[in-house]
Amino acid sequence: MKDTEKTIGNLIDKQAVSFISSMDSAGFPNTKAMLPPRKREGIRVFYFTTNTSSMRVTQYRENPNACIYFCDKRFFRGVMLKGTMEVLEDSLTKEMIWRKSDTMYYPKGVADPDYCVLKFTANQGRYYSTFKSEDFNI
Repeated sequence: MKDTEKTIGNLIDKQAVSFISSMDSAGFPNTKAMLPPRKREGIRVFYFTTNTSSMRVTQYRENPNACIYFCDKRFFRGVMLKGTMEVLEDSLTKEMIWRKSDTMYYPKGVADPDYCVLKFTANQGRYYSTFKSEDFNI
């Protein structure tokens, strides 16, 4: 890849679905489809919304190792990013990615105790395109 950040960033920005993975208490990966990240900083930091009461939040609190995946099914290419996931509940971060339509999921608004932010920080990646894979560091 000539420009890793640009290539990966463009792929990510065009996807309507993202996949996040956590580890359960028995050591098995658990993957879930999510809406795209609300915010990203390059291809290193990503912010997602979720319910504080979710199974995923419990798993990330016990083991922050995580990966996220984005797939462009039209051109059969994708990227896996490995790193760690933090569960953030501070008002500044919650307000940063809040949208008015979020009241559909969090009826008490941005201060809803069941609303939190998942912050993923990547350190490695693997990109697949045209029948080959390529590892890269972030």
